[in-house]
Amino acid sequence: MAGDIDMIMAIAVSLLLVAGSVFTVLAALGLLRFPDLYTRMHAASKAGTVGSGLLLLAAGIHAGETAILLRALAGFAFFVLTAPVSAHLLAKAAHQAGYKLTNLSVTDQLPQSKQKSVVI
Repeated sequence: MAGDIDMIMAIAVSLLLVAGSVFTVLAALGLLRFPDLYTRMHAASKAGTVGSGLLLLAAGIHAGETAILLRALAGFAFFVLTAPVSAHLLAKAAHQAGYKLTNLSVTDQLPQSKQKSVVI
């Protein structure tokens, strides 16, 4: 019976590690391949948050202690609550500083007040 539970835990941890690694690699590829600051920031905040959260959750489950698992869940909640907000604020600040969208972008829905032209 204990062997079955250990096997299930090992499979769960393995799946979380693989899924977290895939999301983290996708975030890294997004940082390398996307054309402008805003799309890169989107990749880093969304996929990076999910990837690091899944890896943290896998570590918490693998530890086998409730206190460590609760800390991992708290860390995951912190990632999910803070990363999108900080990415939004950074994108808004970059837009106000004048960083241009790529030519592939269709529309810019933020007002164009007090913008300087900054080219990366």
